[in-house]
Amino acid sequence: MTGTLYGVGVGPGAPDLVTLRAARLIGGAAVIAYPTLAGGDSFARSIVAGMIPAGAEEIRIDVPMTEARAPAQAAYDDGAARIAERLEAGADVVCLCEGDPLFYGSFMYLMARLAAGYRVEVVPGVASPAACAAAARRPLAARNEGLAVIPATLPEEALEARIGAVESAVVMKLGRHLGKVRRVTDRLGLTGRAVYVARASLPDEVVCPLAEAPAIAPYFSMVLVTRGDDPWL
Repeated sequence: MTGTLYGVGVGPGAPDLVTLRAARLIGGAAVIAYPTLAGGDSFARSIVAGMIPAGAEEIRIDVPMTEARAPAQAAYDDGAARIAERLEAGADVVCLCEGDPLFYGSFMYLMARLAAGYRVEVVPGVASPAACAAAARRPLAARNEGLAVIPATLPEEALEARIGAVESAVVMKLGRHLGKVRRVTDRLGLTGRAVYVARASLPDEVVCPLAEAPAIAPYFSMVLVTRGDDPWL
C-alpha cells in the first residue's frame, strides 16, 4: 500500500497559530518535506521545528527564485520524484507550507505532480492576509464589499486598475515593488486608507500606515487597502 501525501499549512509564523491537525500530523511524521529558497533555510520548517520528531527523515527541496520558470520547475520535478519514492515504499509524507498550502503555496506544484498517482490530503493553515488583518485590527471586507488579492509584481497600470476597481484589496509580494504600490495609492487617493504589515504574528512584526512604510519591504509583508469610512461600524 502506498503512503499518503499531506500538504500541511503551518500558518504565518507564530508556532501557536499552527492548527491542532497540523501539529498532530507533524508530530507523528516519519518523513517531512519542505521547499526552501535555494541555499537558504526553510521558514515553514522553522515555525514547527519543535514539533518535528527526532529521527524523522527530511526531504529538502531547493527552489531557485528566478524569473525563469524552468529552474523552479526542475526543482519541483526532483522534489516530487523523491517524495514519490517514499510514498511508493508505504511511508506517509508531511509537506510543510507556510501560510495555507493552496494560497500562493508551493505545495500546489508538488500536488500537481503527485495527485494523479497518490492519495493527497490538504490541511489548511492561517493564511497571511488573515494574519495581517488581525495584526492591523483591520477587517478585510464587510457586508457587500468585494476583496481582491493582488500581486505587487504586476505592471503599474494593471496594479492601479485592479486596486481602483474594488472596495478592499490585499497587495502581496511587495519587496522592491513597495514604491510602485505607494505611487498607485497616491494617485487613487487611498494612501490614507492603506496599512503596511510586515512579519505578522512574529516578534518583529511591524504595522504602520503605508505612508510611513520603508522604501523596500521584506518578503513577508503586504498592504491592506480599504475604501470608505469604517463600513463595519
